[in-house]
Amino acid sequence: MVLDLALPDLPRLGDLFRVLDLVGVFVNGALGGIIARRKRFDIVGFGILAIVSALGGGMLRDTLLQAGTPVALTDPFYLGTALAGAVVAYLVRLDNRWWSRTFIVADALVLGCWAATGAGKALSVGLGLTPAILLGVITAVGGGMIRDISVGQVPAVFGGNTLYATAAIAAAAVMVAFERAGYFDAGMLVATVVGAGLCILARWRNWRLPQHGDWSITMSSSQLRKLVKFRGKGEDGSAEQQSA
Repeated sequence: MVLDLALPDLPRLGDLFRVLDLVGVFVNGALGGIIARRKRFDIVGFGILAIVSALGGGMLRDTLLQAGTPVALTDPFYLGTALAGAVVAYLVRLDNRWWSRTFIVADALVLGCWAATGAGKALSVGLGLTPAILLGVITAVGGGMIRDISVGQVPAVFGGNTLYATAAIAAAAVMVAFERAGYFDAGMLVATVVGAGLCILARWRNWRLPQHGDWSITMSSSQLRKLVKFRGKGEDGSAEQQSA
């Protein structure tokens, strides 16, 4: 028995991901606005950080794919939703517990969705597995990286936070596997759940990748000479045994 995972009877699945996509744009636009508020930027700064945070990853992905104008520039809902997030952050101080919990769940779902979308788009233009995963990750975390660099901060995905880029990698890899098997719709759904689940679990359990401990392998010249001499004796001894 073969399990059909193509989900042909769920025509509204695309609408679901469309809504989730725009929710992500709004949430990340608001996040850009929150950072602009902390930096005491004016309304222009709010708008720019919101657009970069919400749409930067997708625009970077579409530019790299060279498959037409970035979708964020052709669909007015994207820019409008990102700016709406900036306006909300400008007018309302979003620092309460309700917002934090809502943001964690929404951001995790969007992370999985965007990673799957980026990987799927890369595969649709004929790219291989590794580039597809890379573009999936860029779609999910690229906007945040550009935003952090714009305000003079080290991008959070470079370390010191709970698993985020790792969750995007997992979601993109799941999408690639399902798409290669011929189950694109199921891949979008499963990849979103996997990425979101790993991201939320990492926040809950405070999972982090180990940081570099500033260590290195060193060897003095005398130790190197002894090692070479020891290996040379071993080779000679082996040769003598073989000749005997």
